[in-house]
Amino acid sequence: MTRGSKGRRGNMPSKKSEQKEKKDNSTLGKIKEFYIKEYKKLFLIPIILFLISGIVLFSGYVQTGEFIKRDVSLKGGISVTINTDYSNINEFETYLFTSLPDASLNIRTVESRGTVTGIIIEATDVEESLLIETIAQKITLTKENYSVETMGSSLGESFFKQMFIAVILAFVAMGFVFQYYFKNRYATFAALFSAFMDIFITLGIMDLLGLRLTAGGIAAYLMLIGYSIDTSILISTKLLKEKNELRKAIFSAMKTGFTMSAAGIAATGISFLLTNNSTLKQIMLILIVGLFMDLITTWIGNVGFLRMQMEKAQK
Repeated sequence: MTRGSKGRRGNMPSKKSEQKEKKDNSTLGKIKEFYIKEYKKLFLIPIILFLISGIVLFSGYVQTGEFIKRDVSLKGGISVTINTDYSNINEFETYLFTSLPDASLNIRTVESRGTVTGIIIEATDVEESLLIETIAQKITLTKENYSVETMGSSLGESFFKQMFIAVILAFVAMGFVFQYYFKNRYATFAALFSAFMDIFITLGIMDLLGLRLTAGGIAAYLMLIGYSIDTSILISTKLLKEKNELRKAIFSAMKTGFTMSAAGIAATGISFLLTNNSTLKQIMLILIVGLFMDLITTWIGNVGFLRMQMEKAQK
């Protein structure tokens, strides 16, 4: 009797297994199952976003002659310095951006002991006469209280080229380090291409939003490379070392990766909402969009590519 009852107990499902089965049948469980089984279909999502961004950037090149719209700090333009105590700067900024939607504007104040004593307006892609006429609608201009200077683009062009070379060298260096550590060319390619897609798609979105690239924006894109490579290292470590428990490895890495991304998005989001500085706002916006895109390019693109190569190697 005792043995029979023990045998019956052994065949009965435990509470833990029942809870697990119930969890698998939940909405989250179905999403996980779809993510694991249909990863090849999901892999098309980052590819489509990549192609759309390419179309957006190319259409911008056809219209303006530039793949990336650059700010006055990188392109050069006109600088207007006004000696005035006009203090409603936020309203003035809104007015200028609304009146000159096609221009790139950078507005700074000159202060003395907490009081505004002047305003500096840097602009590109706008005629000098139109800019002066627009400013004069809000601030009284005389020959004595303002001056106009033309800023050359040579310094900005040089800085832009140097940063572009720095990005390429960063990718090459990361590729060598990745290959040395993992000794897997597919993992190296997946990590680098994932980071490249993250930056490329973010550039396309910024172009759609009409945001012009500044020196601070370049720094934000460099930071995105670091975020993307961090998650790629996490994925490659889990998937390549736990090949026999692929599902467990993916969701274990995802839990850590999503926590990192959520913390980054929360921090940059709060900074974006609290700051009034236009350069900082651009940096934070690029990071927010880039971190969201990193979730797609990494957890769908990178993971999907690695899984396809691992299955191919097993066959």
